[in-house]
Amino acid sequence: MTQENRNAALAAFVIMAVFGIGLYLMPRIMLAIGDYSTAAAGVFGALFVLAFFLVFWLRGRYRGRQ
Repeated sequence: MTQENRNAALAAFVIMAVFGIGLYLMPRIMLAIGDYSTAAAGVFGALFVLAFFLVFWLRGRYRGRQ
């Protein structure tokens, strides 16, 4: 495994771990926000899922330029 492959694998692991923990806690977070506003809870959930794809899209664009 080269240094470049190792860095890519480590970055993917960190991103997946952060979002995995976030998704694990998502029901509690959305219920807490839902006590305030159900629409805000829905928007938060949608933004969290979109952020997952946005991170990988931005990482792909950055790696494509190098």
